[in-house]
Amino acid sequence: MSRHNGVWKRVVEHKYLYVLVSPLLVFYVLFEYMPLYGLMLAFKEFNFAKGIWGSEWVGLANFREIFRLDDFWTAFRNTIIIAVGRLLIEFPVPIVVALLLNEVRRAGLKKFYQVVYTFPHFLSWVIVSGILVNFLGSFGVLNQLLELIGLEKTNLLVQPDTFRGLLYGSSLWKDMGWGTIIYLAAIAGINPTLYEAASIDGAGRWQQMLHITWPSLRSTVVILFILQIGNTMSSGGGGFDQIFNLYNPAVYEKADILDTYVYRRTFSIGESYGTSTAVGLFKSVINFTLLISANRLAKRMGQEGLY
Repeated sequence: MSRHNGVWKRVVEHKYLYVLVSPLLVFYVLFEYMPLYGLMLAFKEFNFAKGIWGSEWVGLANFREIFRLDDFWTAFRNTIIIAVGRLLIEFPVPIVVALLLNEVRRAGLKKFYQVVYTFPHFLSWVIVSGILVNFLGSFGVLNQLLELIGLEKTNLLVQPDTFRGLLYGSSLWKDMGWGTIIYLAAIAGINPTLYEAASIDGAGRWQQMLHITWPSLRSTVVILFILQIGNTMSSGGGGFDQIFNLYNPAVYEKADILDTYVYRRTFSIGESYGTSTAVGLFKSVINFTLLISANRLAKRMGQEGLY
């Protein structure tokens, strides 16, 4: 009884903090935990008339069905390839940009760069996709310029060999600034006296960056890296909106990922909700496994993990 009284006492003492966090808790309960109820569809032959509980249990039949489909394995392969590409290309760039911006001494110029880099993050992928279509499409600015100088027209949006590069480039342009802001915030928390002491000892900017800034930033980098690993199977480590608004049947072989595959299979083709849910559960299990594995590996290497 005393233990429960102690818990209630702490709640009363910090009631305003709990009030502030309550909308977030309600959001997670409504939109993150309650939908887990629908995972049963992965093990059922769903029938709208019977509802979820009334539909027939089919065990692992939905999983066996999707594992037999070539389209599923194509989407799975594309998801892995795009996620690895994002990790190798997009993850390091904000770190480098943050380290370089930290060396800019003029406050006005530094803020200008931050605004320029961060602004694209607040544009929706619908807008960004529209910009890309207007520039790179069949009747876009690029083709008008090529025609003007007498070169052959091209449509990069329907070329499978260049489409992934287009994904990486547009995602990097849009979200690089947001990652940079996170790392700059971590750098701002470094004790300034460390730089002063290093400067007195004769350390230059490069040495200070290498021996003070980077070691202090490493824990933030590791945590964001773990989160990125745990997001591998979710839209190829990026966003569903990007690929959905850019891809087309001509690039399905290179760009169709599990999320777009599930969407198209469920709402366009009209296939079973059970098999689509099975795909979602499959990728969630892999994401969870990768997250736990990356966290354990980070701890074994002496770094801070998520928990």
